Order: sequence, then structure tokens, then C-alpha cells
Amino acid sequence: MWQLLKEHVLQSKVIHTDDTTVPVRYETRDTHRYGRLWDYIGDAEHPGVVFDYTTTHARDGPAAFLKGFTGYLQADAYGAYHGIYTGSNGDIVEVGCWAHARNKFTEAASTDPERVLAAKACVRRLYDVEDEAKAFSSAERLRLRQEKSIPLLKSFHQWLLAQKPLVLPKSPIAAAINYVFNQWEALQRYTTDGDLHIDNNVSERTLKLIGVGRLNWLFVGSDNGGRTAAVLFSFTATCKYMGIDAFAYLRDVLGRLPTHPAECLEELLPHHWQVPHEKPQCEAVSG
Repeated sequence: MWQLLKEHVLQSKVIHTDDTTVPVRYETRDTHRYGRLWDYIGDAEHPGVVFDYTTTHARDGPAAFLKGFTGYLQADAYGAYHGIYTGSNGDIVEVGCWAHARNKFTEAASTDPERVLAAKACVRRLYDVEDEAKAFSSAERLRLRQEKSIPLLKSFHQWLLAQKPLVLPKSPIAAAINYVFNQWEALQRYTTDGDLHIDNNVSERTLKLIGVGRLNWLFVGSDNGGRTAAVLFSFTATCKYMGIDAFAYLRDVLGRLPTHPAECLEELLPHHWQVPHEKPQCEAVSG
């Protein structure tokens, strides 16, 4: 079922992703090491959250998960993703995150408060356009962005160009400005399609489930335990994302799995799940 959920999410036009550390029991020592949990969130037409576990933070993990995916990938500026974008021959398109860009300026607030305030005000105006477009259709949202967001971006870019020679090259504000310049193409991409988001916050909010969990379960017992956790988190997070009672879902599905036809497993995925039937839907139709 996890594989089916993964295949469902990979059909998305837009996927959001991020990752976080997870403590793993170190079998040969009295301490722990770290693995990674990555979340992959589908679009409105392919709702679902799939977690994947890897032993390292290397590119191999997301590259393997996203093999065959064609569409937009919204993530932070972690360098491992760049190899995925370039290696896809244009099949996977990078979308930047303005929340990350804004955070870079926040980190410089104590050393250059005036420039930080001005920069964050520019970003705030971009978000004001998104607030206005929340209830819009994709086409209407795109039209509003082209009308309002693109001029705001041009103005912000000009301001950044003017500020760059005035700041110390190794200062926090210079780092924030360089981050935006390095990501500029990806940061503008959300204005080219009404289905794209201005930031990757949906993925970061989903990862908070892991952060809260760590306060309770503390660590996973092994790499195999990490992979099991990824499977379980995939279904509980998808239920939360879709407004489904996770306990009711798991109680029903786990009870039905032993006798449910393998060819009908897809109907037990959260986006298809319904109140139990006397017969599986696919069996009832074929019968």
C-alpha cells in the first residue's frame, strides 16, 4: 500500500518535499546516530503524503524516490536537489521557497535591521498578493501574479542590486542577498503557473509531526525501524492532510487487509477509502 501511495503521489504535477533528522539506536554503542525522514506531498489532484527513510542526507535517497517523476519540485536550496534537477534533463523543474529567503534576512536582523526590515517588507507584499488570490482559480491566480507579483519582484531585484555593493561581503545581510540572487530563477517560478506555491511551508508543517513525535518515542531502534516508521507516518500524515480520522482509518484498513484481494488494495488508500463494503468494490464490479 505504501508503494501504491507513492505511485499515486508521483503522478502529481507539483510535489513538495523536505527532510529532517531522526535519531537511530546505535547497535554497537551506548548512543545514537542519525537517519533522515523525507516527506513528499502530492498536489490537489493527487492528495497524499509519503515519507521515505534514508540512512544519510545524500542525493541518492530523493533521486531514487523521484525516479520517473515529471513535474515541479518545490524544496529548499539544499545542494543535493540541484543534481536531481540537472540530471532530469528538464523533466523535474525547481520551484524556490520565499519562506526560506525571508528567513535568511531574519538571520541578519541583529546586524543590519534597516535593510532587513526593507527586504521583509518587499516579501510581505508578495505574500499579500497570495492572500488576495487564495480563493481564485489557477488561471485567475496566474493572472493576478503576472499583474502584481512580477512588478514587485522586479522592484525587489533592483533594490537588492543597489544594496549589494554597500554591504560587507561576508556579513549576514550579504549572505541573504546572495541567497536570493542564487535562487532568483527558482524563486520567480511560482509566477509562471497558478498551480505553484510561493513557498514550501506545507512540507515543513508536515515535518512538525516528526518533531512532536520525537518527544515521545525519542528514537527508532534500527534502520529497518526507520523504514517502518516512514510507512506508518505516510498513512497517518495523509489522513491528517485529508481530514480523515487516522484511528478510524487504520482500524478499518488493518482489519480488512488479511482478506482483501491484492488487486483491490488501491481502494484502501486514504483518497479512495470509504465505509467498509460487504464486498471490495473492484470485486463487486467484476462479479
